[in-house]
Amino acid sequence: MKIGIISDTHGNLAAIDEAVSIAQNMDLWIHLGDCTPDAEYLSSTYNVPIYSVAGNCDWPTKDTCYERIVDLAGHRIFMTHGHNYGVRYTQEYVMEAAENQGADIAIFGHTHIVEYLSGPPVLLNPGSASRPRDDDRSSFMIMELNPQIVPKITIVRMKRVR
Repeated sequence: MKIGIISDTHGNLAAIDEAVSIAQNMDLWIHLGDCTPDAEYLSSTYNVPIYSVAGNCDWPTKDTCYERIVDLAGHRIFMTHGHNYGVRYTQEYVMEAAENQGADIAIFGHTHIVEYLSGPPVLLNPGSASRPRDDDRSSFMIMELNPQIVPKITIVRMKRVR
């Protein structure tokens, strides 16, 4: 299973289009907040399944929440934007939350900085597709999942689209 992971798009639909163009043929996408309408755009424009969470710049609705658990390809994934877990200062609390939920993968955003720690749990932050803080180029990730195999992670840097 190939999964695109994107976060902190902040209304930049051109950045989403660029990520989808580069990634091609994802089985699904994960959007980690800061503009929940962007997740809806991704789903409706590209007719792809999507799991999303709200960020600190979003209001949760009946269709979104600040965190969620999904089971995919033999893996349990804890998803959150991360602002409620102090991820700008430490990953300890988001890792603890993932472990408490029995997740072997924790995915978050918020910092606009790419992070990949092999874990356990595997800890991923795709950075920002629109406003990177760690590079001149924006970013997203591709995660390949197979049962009982450590996920294969590809960090993708793309030109900054405004």
